[in-house]
Amino acid sequence: MSDADAGANDDPNMTTITLKIPQAFLDDLDATWRAEHFPSRSEFIRWALRDAVKHPSFSRKGWKDIAASEHQLATGEGRTYSSDEIRARLNEDTDASE
Repeated sequence: MSDADAGANDDPNMTTITLKIPQAFLDDLDATWRAEHFPSRSEFIRWALRDAVKHPSFSRKGWKDIAASEHQLATGEGRTYSSDEIRARLNEDTDASE
């Protein structure tokens, strides 16, 4: 167990999985969960997976657009989007996948 998950309890409803990812991606993941003030790496990954499972029709392009927007917001580059613009894009992606 990494120090990123220290303090996690032994909840019998939880199942441990093994995931192999490149070290550079793990470094980004660790920086992200810390910057977003998640209590642990595991909690951040559960949150991300929960979001992906709840919104399976959301396209990969939609995720990339959000990631690019977040990067632009964090770095001061580009423009931000209103919640109405994001909802409209989500609806476009959902309609296109049907």
